[in-house]
Amino acid sequence: MTDAPITAPAMEAALRAALTPTRLEVLDESYQHEGHAGANGTGYGTHFRVRIASPSLTGLPRVKQHRLVYDALQEFIERGAHAIAIEVL
Repeated sequence: MTDAPITAPAMEAALRAALTPTRLEVLDESYQHEGHAGANGTGYGTHFRVRIASPSLTGLPRVKQHRLVYDALQEFIERGAHAIAIEVL
């Protein structure tokens, strides 16, 4: 595990490696959650939105789709990513 800040590009790289998406967008929305639970006071690195399309997710129930995304991002969750909104395209 590392102490490096959690970034959208790092999360995107992990998702690309694990799920080979055909479309992928990772947005750091932390600045919108300042003062809320899980915010770290920096305005980044805690609240993310993932928009993803991948053959790995096609045809699976939503719970299984989200589990695969969470599994790919487990390192970031353990390091303090507080909220990840997932939109499967």
